[in-house]
Amino acid sequence: MYKLYPSLLLAFHACDQSVGEKVLSGKARLKPSRNDYDWLGHGIYFWENSPQRAAEWAEVQRRRGRIERPFLLGAVIALGRCFDLLEARSLSILRKHYHAVVRTYREAGLDAEIPRNKPLSGNEDLPLRELDCAVIEYLHHQMEEQYKKNGKVRPFDSVRGAFWEGQPLYPGAGFKQKNHIQICVRNPNCIKGYFRPLKTVRGRYQV
Repeated sequence: MYKLYPSLLLAFHACDQSVGEKVLSGKARLKPSRNDYDWLGHGIYFWENSPQRAAEWAEVQRRRGRIERPFLLGAVIALGRCFDLLEARSLSILRKHYHAVVRTYREAGLDAEIPRNKPLSGNEDLPLRELDCAVIEYLHHQMEEQYKKNGKVRPFDSVRGAFWEGQPLYPGAGFKQKNHIQICVRNPNCIKGYFRPLKTVRGRYQV
């Protein structure tokens, strides 16, 4: 959890073409997501090393009417001080903060209001991550408050997590069709630059 990530990685963001072109030209910046169901808390979301998965998500957003022209934006990112949920210590810390969130609600007599992760119709992946978002945001809030008091341990710049999503890749498989690693950037200084991803001759994106 306390490891710094000085090396750079490639990540990809799905958006409308009007937004992507402005970001590439330097006329705009990506805005952080602040939904109460965000999988890794609030911030700017990217797919790590998976341009094709990001492009598929852009198409899903088009079908939902949320964007008009799907666009893929590449980014060069340094995770900085990262809360990495692929690391055992981070998972332990997150579980501790979950219990703190539940205790806070119960002490206030709000047991029924404790956030829950929820499915969409016909979806078993629990895409509405209200509980996870609440726990991660609580963790960030606690860290920010402590940093204001003692200035010793600064808040996280980013959050990283792996997700097993979709249908089994084949009968009996332990892999799923939409497995991916997601990055949530809280500190925009982590983003070192943007680029326009290229497609291969078969029309798929290349890293």
